[in-house]
Amino acid sequence: MAYTLAMYAIIFLCLTTTLAMAATDEYYSIVTYGAKADGKTDSSKAFVAAWEIACGSAKPATIYVPNGKFYVSKVAFLGPCNNNAIQLRIDGTLVASSDYSSSLENWLIFEHVNGVTVSGGILDAQGTGLWNCKASGKTCPAGATSLEFTNSNNITISNLASVNSQKFHIVINECNNVKIQGVKISAAGNSPNTDGIHVAGSNSVTILSSKIGTGDDCISIGPATSNMWVQNVACGPGHGISIGSLGKVLEEDGVQNVTVTTSTFTGTQNGVRIKTWGRQSNSFVKNILFQHVVMVNVENPIIIDQNYCPDNNNCPGQESGVKISDVKYQDIHGSSATEVAVKLDCSKKYPCSGINLQDIKFTYKNQSAEASCNNAGGTASGYLQPASCL
Repeated sequence: MAYTLAMYAIIFLCLTTTLAMAATDEYYSIVTYGAKADGKTDSSKAFVAAWEIACGSAKPATIYVPNGKFYVSKVAFLGPCNNNAIQLRIDGTLVASSDYSSSLENWLIFEHVNGVTVSGGILDAQGTGLWNCKASGKTCPAGATSLEFTNSNNITISNLASVNSQKFHIVINECNNVKIQGVKISAAGNSPNTDGIHVAGSNSVTILSSKIGTGDDCISIGPATSNMWVQNVACGPGHGISIGSLGKVLEEDGVQNVTVTTSTFTGTQNGVRIKTWGRQSNSFVKNILFQHVVMVNVENPIIIDQNYCPDNNNCPGQESGVKISDVKYQDIHGSSATEVAVKLDCSKKYPCSGINLQDIKFTYKNQSAEASCNNAGGTASGYLQPASCL
């Protein structure tokens, strides 16, 4: 088809408009503000300076971290901002202090922001010193979360690597509309409290195509979380994907509308888990779907534990008040590292209801595994190995 002069004019106008729009985006390299890629000079002030200008701009903005190692002691990215499109693009590595004695709660934290994207790069929290301190039995700080978003909306975290966090790797707290995709999280299998991604008080959180290996839960889902989607996650080592623990306090919002699908667990302590304290609570768990999951040598592939009571402290003899209902397990199979592959240990006071098992197959040492149910009611269908205990 021959193009007329008018058509060429329209194409040219579209291209020039696109280029003009791109040119209006603000671009700030942290090196411009004094950051040095020597792994020693504290670049925290450079991040703050770049953030304040980007946040104050009415135009979309990119803060750029080039290749190299940048030492960062702590940064708080504070909003609200004048625009809803700020990208922190990392090509290099951010390195935290190996000195864990400062008792930081957060290493990098975003508060009250909207439309922020963190993409690429490596966060190296150098947490091994704190892990060793905790393993020694000494009195040690709790440790810092590597990256947290709190009270924020429309957040994207993509293609980011987080290694050796002191405590949690990524925390999403009191946020709406969050997408986490293509992240790689790694810490030693015996590293304490190094949850991969912890979500609490948040709505519409999606986690896609990520690899998580750590010393605690690969993903932990806390109170007041709803409408969460987890897909194509490889978990291991770690404690699995856990809803909870819930019910530690009496007044607590519950968890609802969570899907975990098309994921793999390898050598983990648990697979898909719901965990609640054995004490009074008004919390709940409902409308949960675990489907298309493969387990490889997992200790507790399917587990509901409503008698969680660490060190038998403040809950012996009590029954969990957390009400669990409408939980579906569909097409889950693989190998169990223990004889009991399906363990549903529910509250005597508030038995689990609406549990659905469909097409479940587990082996233990190349034999059929077993199932154990306490105070659990529901239905089972399809191929079931072990046989349903509901």
